Amino acid sequence: MRDAFCKALVARSSEANFVFLTGDLGFRALEPLRDVLGHRFINAGVAEQNMISVAAGLARGGLRPWVYSIAPFIYARPFEQIRNDVCLHNLPVVLVGNGGGYGYGVMGPTHHALEDYGVLLTLPNLRAFVPAFDGDVEVLVPRLMQGGHPAYLRLGLSEQPKDMTLPAYAPWRRLLDGDGPTVLVVGPLVGGLIDAARKIDRRRPTVWLLSELPCPPFPPQFLEDLGRSGWLTVVEEHVARGSAGEMIARQLLLEGKAPRRFIHRTASNVVGGRYGSQKFHRRECGIDPAAVLAALNLEGIP
Repeated sequence: MRDAFCKALVARSSEANFVFLTGDLGFRALEPLRDVLGHRFINAGVAEQNMISVAAGLARGGLRPWVYSIAPFIYARPFEQIRNDVCLHNLPVVLVGNGGGYGYGVMGPTHHALEDYGVLLTLPNLRAFVPAFDGDVEVLVPRLMQGGHPAYLRLGLSEQPKDMTLPAYAPWRRLLDGDGPTVLVVGPLVGGLIDAARKIDRRRPTVWLLSELPCPPFPPQFLEDLGRSGWLTVVEEHVARGSAGEMIARQLLLEGKAPRRFIHRTASNVVGGRYGSQKFHRRECGIDPAAVLAALNLEGIP
């Protein structure tokens, strides 16, 4: 997804007010952007707090700064600067975190971003965007380039199933039809779930994808599907606290549309003593396709 991100920014590089800052990251990935931006590509070094404050100053001066780093380095270390310098002044700074969730698996918990959008969405004016596929990034970059508020863009690994035609980008998308439970997924892990669910003949889940937070208004089709199934399962590579699942459950309760059954499959930030790939950690906390489908009681149906 990072390559698609770089290409999309290169395509917008002629916009004179666009400036890009990186915290000494992007080697062998962002060179095309560096080459076209010239002096508007700034390596701020391993100084994330200063980088955010510089970006806020650039935005206050009329520029449109994008700030890039590994996901936990872009929101955790400089949180005070994001809060005080960017969000309280409602400045159009785009924070880009690469490797959301367990993306940097074997590098351990210091490199896992499991509470990122939950933490950032406590701040005023900020919206979070969690693309699932490369094509989503190509749509979101021009939108964020014109946005007037702080934004967080969480990048991961595109896991689009082969031979799957995606619907046009939207905050809510129905990606798979079925007559079983309603499943709502945030982020790229939806790809593997769809690939597995397509092989189910009976009681196949209807799979929805949510890509923007806070939760936008529920589309009528989603509420109709939820009314049919009476069963909602939310899956996300984020801890439960501050999660999309919590936001959705709260809003459904407020609107008097809570389903009869609700399941929430989330990541875990409890140190287990072993570190592996992103897929390893997904299996460890039960958000891999096999575990999700097993929780829906779909396996073994004759």
